[in-house]
Amino acid sequence: MNSISVRALLVRGMLAGLAAGVLALVVAYFLGESRVDAAIALEEAHSHDHGGGEELVSRTLQSTAGLATGVLVFGVAIGGIAALVFCYALGRIGRFGPRATAALVAFGALLTVYVVPFLKYPANPPAIGNPDTIGQRTALFFLMVALSVLLAVAAVIVGRRLAPRLGNWNATIAASAGYVLAIALAYVFLPSFNEVGKDFPAGLLWEFRLATLAVQATLWTTFGLLFGYLTERLLVPKPGTATAGDGSASRAAAAAS
Repeated sequence: MNSISVRALLVRGMLAGLAAGVLALVVAYFLGESRVDAAIALEEAHSHDHGGGEELVSRTLQSTAGLATGVLVFGVAIGGIAALVFCYALGRIGRFGPRATAALVAFGALLTVYVVPFLKYPANPPAIGNPDTIGQRTALFFLMVALSVLLAVAAVIVGRRLAPRLGNWNATIAASAGYVLAIALAYVFLPSFNEVGKDFPAGLLWEFRLATLAVQATLWTTFGLLFGYLTERLLVPKPGTATAGDGSASRAAAAAS
């Protein structure tokens, strides 16, 4: 793929990530912020030695401008990274067109970057967690993310090498089984944390975690659909112009090579 196509796809990936971030922001604000407020209120109600110091950043600013900045910057960043992954994956993971490849990249990112680490170290609202373990918990979460991504890449490589001997379907099953087994071993051997107090409402915890999952699902689903549409318009020639010249056709062929 030439540098012009990569640059064009990178721009489209960042734009798609921005648009996905906007929708994810709406979900985060309406589904997540009310649960955060409820958890903070619960924490303050059970805190008998609350210092009463002034907040460096007000809760209102955190839930509006702060939330928007974080989600939108994250959306643009992951859009750019996913676009680069798409550039490599197109034509190398099977005979999939741009839309299908974009959907697979988005689904794979949602699964490996968020869902798999989430199942081991789920998100917790502000009222949960020991401040003394926050550094360890953060490091282990990012370690789980790195392991999940690296193992997924290894599974794709193994699947491609097994395909000529086993066939695409059997190779995919074998590689996926290897990924699941390796993740299961990581789940077993990495430390776990159970810092949820007995007096914390289980319903609120469940709703908060579902809200965080909904934000990520919205982000990656929107990105996959929009980026697939944009890449198809860029790389696949229209039926009426397919015979007008070889430039568009060669561009799509170069993208898949």
